[in-house]
Amino acid sequence: MNQNSFSGALALGLLIGLGVALAGFFVGQALYEVKASERFVTVKGLAEREVPADLAIWPLTFNQTGNKLPALYGRLEADRERIKAFLLGLGFSAEELSASPPRVTDYYAQGYTGSRLPPNRYKVEASVTLTTSKVAAAKAAMGKSGDLVKQGIVLAHDYSSQTAFLFTALNKIKPAMIAAATKNARAAAEQFARDSGSVVGTIRRARQGLFTIRNRDVNTPDKKIVRVVSTVDFFLDAN
Repeated sequence: MNQNSFSGALALGLLIGLGVALAGFFVGQALYEVKASERFVTVKGLAEREVPADLAIWPLTFNQTGNKLPALYGRLEADRERIKAFLLGLGFSAEELSASPPRVTDYYAQGYTGSRLPPNRYKVEASVTLTTSKVAAAKAAMGKSGDLVKQGIVLAHDYSSQTAFLFTALNKIKPAMIAAATKNARAAAEQFARDSGSVVGTIRRARQGLFTIRNRDVNTPDKKIVRVVSTVDFFLDAN
């Protein structure tokens, strides 16, 4: 082998060796980054806030019983107007009131016979519903509903349409509550990191939980607890 051939083979060998070394370095670096990306902790963050209800829905259901439908409708309409006057007199507007059509129950058409026949064949029922953002005023009005009973109005308890207090401004508080839940999650991650000799890095992934709204307690349905739980993955860096 002449000198030129030997030099060329040596140079080629050096280049191949350098290439293998560089390839090994980059593969090792990639493996390190993959392993580093696996160092994370998954924690949950909770945020709760008490808020007042901003909408009250109060259905006032009333009824009349008798045997003559035209007379029953007349008495029912009179009751409806007295209920409206009661609510208007407390400062609510006509736009906040809505009325349902009458619902008629014919007991004689339900199979009652002989001595089982009720004394009144018909029951006619209707509702006037107050829908208002004046929640405190609505609660005060409910406390005065006995005035309607004193006028001879039979107020019925209807399980299918009960009084409701709602909170409708969830979108206004969502960003702050999500931030609070994330902060709470980071605090949990930091505790885990201290125990494992690491430090908390950036967020790897975050999943917002569902917002829930419930009554604060059974006695104050106009006070609500808004709650959200977020699940967050934080990277863990070496300390």
